[in-house]
Amino acid sequence: MKKILFAEIRQETATFNPHPTVYGMFRQYHGDEIITQYTDTDTELSAFIDLTSKRYDISIIPTMSAASVSGGAIPKEDLDQLLKEMLDSIRNAATDHQIDAVYMCLHGAMAGIDENDPEGRLLDGVREIVGDVPLVASIDLHAIMTDKMIALCDVIVPFHTYPHVDQYSTGERATNALLDMIDGKTKPEMVTVKIPMLVRGDELITATGKFGEAIRMCQAIEASSSGISAGVNIGNAFTDVPELRSNVLVVRNGNKAESLEDAGRIAQFMWDHREMFKADLISLDESIAIAKNTDGLTVFSDAADATASGASGDSNEILKGLMYSDFDGRALVPIVDAGAVHAAFTAGIGEAMIARLGGSLDPGRFEPVSLTVKVKSLHDGYFTYENGLTGYGGRIAVVQHQNIDILVTEQSVYVVGQRVFRDHGLTPTDYDIVVVKSPNGFRPYYESDAAAICAVDVIGSTSANLKSLPFENVVRPIFPLDDNASFEN
Repeated sequence: MKKILFAEIRQETATFNPHPTVYGMFRQYHGDEIITQYTDTDTELSAFIDLTSKRYDISIIPTMSAASVSGGAIPKEDLDQLLKEMLDSIRNAATDHQIDAVYMCLHGAMAGIDENDPEGRLLDGVREIVGDVPLVASIDLHAIMTDKMIALCDVIVPFHTYPHVDQYSTGERATNALLDMIDGKTKPEMVTVKIPMLVRGDELITATGKFGEAIRMCQAIEASSSGISAGVNIGNAFTDVPELRSNVLVVRNGNKAESLEDAGRIAQFMWDHREMFKADLISLDESIAIAKNTDGLTVFSDAADATASGASGDSNEILKGLMYSDFDGRALVPIVDAGAVHAAFTAGIGEAMIARLGGSLDPGRFEPVSLTVKVKSLHDGYFTYENGLTGYGGRIAVVQHQNIDILVTEQSVYVVGQRVFRDHGLTPTDYDIVVVKSPNGFRPYYESDAAAICAVDVIGSTSANLKSLPFENVVRPIFPLDDNASFEN
């Protein structure tokens, strides 16, 4: 019986967020607990578990899963501890079993305060333990796909959709690639082409935008007789490390020359359309005016403070704009502020209090605002995301200031789908404005309900206005930061 070891580590880093992601922020599962938690979820690991369970000749060996909400860079001691524990778990499993293959479920855009490539470091340690066995990794298409990661994996399988709705099918693609290697059906040849560009904006929406055309080229390669994996990896524009860039990846069963030709063609397509991959932002005043003149729900995308992209979540820019405007409709706003949650729990449900909101994690950008609120409800912070996994925001308070309801969390959470609100007694469709902390990932959960969507132009550590961010480490020149950026295929 062939034995496949598997592990997961996921965190997307925004290095412009000054609040670090520490060890305790990683939700961990160990051993068989991983199988219990991930079965019947909309995730890569669920697909891996499902497909391998159909093979009588395959046994899977769970080791460790560690995942955190996106956030700031990881301090050295926290990252060292996390990677050591994961490698120890893998080493112990390899001691007890003869490992025939490895599946690594990664996000791919982690960064430490003193480590630019945590995933590459992890994969290096895995290789030292298991040796030259088939190793397949699935990654988010926002991963920082480093040279080390490419060298240490036999196959890398990236997401194909943005917003991401193909986690399960990506797990299927990765698992099938690994099983084909184990069965001796393929000998993968992986090639990449690097593109000096960072991309944002609605043209990245794969169902409707220009980026989707490039992805469909990749899918055609995967559907060909020799195709194994192909994708356009666009990196996370807020992970300021030297290997931040876009990449085209093609993996075939042999046919390296054909793969290089295909990768070059797709890379040229991306470069030729680079001006389309910029975000069209709307001022806060104009966004409020649109909401006033819209019959129904208007969704405000606060991409600049997107916890889904690694921002701190403590921006009060939109909150203040609504407070000081003449907008009289109902608004729903999320914010991270542990001090305000503590004050709400002290006051109690139904009580009025003065809250100071904003700037608790990123005080260099946001100054607290004082406002009178009524405490509507208090919660333990546990809820369920749309993919079936558990979310946790520390303690959570819902408070009301005039026409604005505010979901206040002690810790950062993904404010992408509707469940984060609904599980705390808030129904987004009851409001005239709902603020989400996501550039586009919210769309599958809101587009059918929204009468209007505004990409609001406010400050933040994940602003789509890339020239407003203090890049220091990315290799220059690079589009759109530099007018002299060039690409030679």
